[in-house]
Amino acid sequence: MVQYTTPKVLEELKNFDTPTITNAVGSYPNDPKCLTIYNAWRGKWYTDQTLKCMYPELGRRVGYVVTAVYGPVDPSAKSKYTLYDIFKAIENSPKPVILAIKQDFPPEMKGINGLSGGMMMSSFRALGTEGVLSDGPSRDLDEVRNFDIQYMLTGVTPGHGDFEIRAVNVPVDICGMDLMPGDIVHMDENGACKFPADRAEDVLESCRRFSEAEGDKQKRILEAKTAEEVYQIFTGTSYGEK
Repeated sequence: MVQYTTPKVLEELKNFDTPTITNAVGSYPNDPKCLTIYNAWRGKWYTDQTLKCMYPELGRRVGYVVTAVYGPVDPSAKSKYTLYDIFKAIENSPKPVILAIKQDFPPEMKGINGLSGGMMMSSFRALGTEGVLSDGPSRDLDEVRNFDIQYMLTGVTPGHGDFEIRAVNVPVDICGMDLMPGDIVHMDENGACKFPADRAEDVLESCRRFSEAEGDKQKRILEAKTAEEVYQIFTGTSYGEK
């Protein structure tokens, strides 16, 4: 099992919100503080508005990605996976884990599929999972909150029908973000952002630089008295300059 960065770096990344992570990773490609790891608009490296944070009060989570794909039962499928396969993938991953669950269901099922609930989530938590991302709904919000595991979903619904595990630790797309096993995900109430595990220290340093620069600029903006002053501080130029 390869550790791509230190637990200290992952813990320090929690000092920054997910928008600051996106600033560091790719949102400002013309800013020297930005790492420009992905294309800002087309890199599919952060989630869209459909993913919702169920427990903002539990705070930010950072971890290594493990993936799973669920779908309706297919009697013709030759390869069958079980929960044990997901459990072993979590066990074998560097910690902490962010589990990304792809819900490969037709629309008439996906919207009413409360896929993961208290029993599954307690099992994932026991093995080192600190957050779950899914591009569909789940259930048992009150129960799961007690496990101190962050839940990021498209919504909630109380029931489901028969389903099966179709794949484990394969590439998936979750609400606009492409994920590979071993990526690092940072997630909070703003959404989730990924980056390569071997760039974690670079991301941390970039976040520090963005945070320091923005903190200083915001302080000066709040002390400004005129539109000209605010504009000059915000842009670094006087109004009308080119």
